Amino acid sequence: MRKALIIVNAEVKAEGTTYLASPATEKMVMALETAIYADSPSTQVEVIAAATLWSRNVQPPKGDTNTIYCPLTIEIPTWLSFPEQKIYQDCKDIKKCRQWVENTLGYKTSIGDSWLGDLWLPIAVTPAEFIYGEIIGEGAFPNSYEQPITLNQSLRRPLYELAEGLLKSLDAPPSLYLLQFRLKGQQIVFDRLWPFPAAPAIASLNYPYPNLFACYWHCLTHQPLPSLTGSCS
Repeated sequence: MRKALIIVNAEVKAEGTTYLASPATEKMVMALETAIYADSPSTQVEVIAAATLWSRNVQPPKGDTNTIYCPLTIEIPTWLSFPEQKIYQDCKDIKKCRQWVENTLGYKTSIGDSWLGDLWLPIAVTPAEFIYGEIIGEGAFPNSYEQPITLNQSLRRPLYELAEGLLKSLDAPPSLYLLQFRLKGQQIVFDRLWPFPAAPAIASLNYPYPNLFACYWHCLTHQPLPSLTGSCS
């Protein structure tokens, strides 16, 4: 039987009870579970807290060729062996990514915790191509997000070139990525790359086009994905 292992930010109490770290995490998990069951009702879904993976007293999850890892957190231990392990470590090294983007592609980048990105470009990476989605922006309330955000057409090409250059340099495997950035006037300022649909992807649940969690699952399972602004099925 095929198994989907969802790894999330969560707190684990002494008695073993798991509490999701935030309402956003809860929405992310529910959206991904719904997408998995809608596509493959027979798939066994297990949710595990990343915190337990860092504990030496916990047995690592037993994976095999039928296990599909679906992390919803960047905090993955280096010892956990799964096909996307390298891209998670690469994306976690924010400083290295920023330096590469600045030195190789010539884009401005965030400095430390300043100039943090408030915009996110979804990119579906399939075995054949990159497919770009509508931009997500911060909403009026804390931890709220909106999609789509209108971007000047003259900025779209350089933004796509940034995404493609970075993803190719990282040899990015199939997944749904979010490229976080901001605008300083008419300049793109790169912040970081997320190798999964991070919290801003929640905005897609209220968008008339396919939600990014369903697209994430389709990417991981190498299913056809014609568009992020049309049907994922």
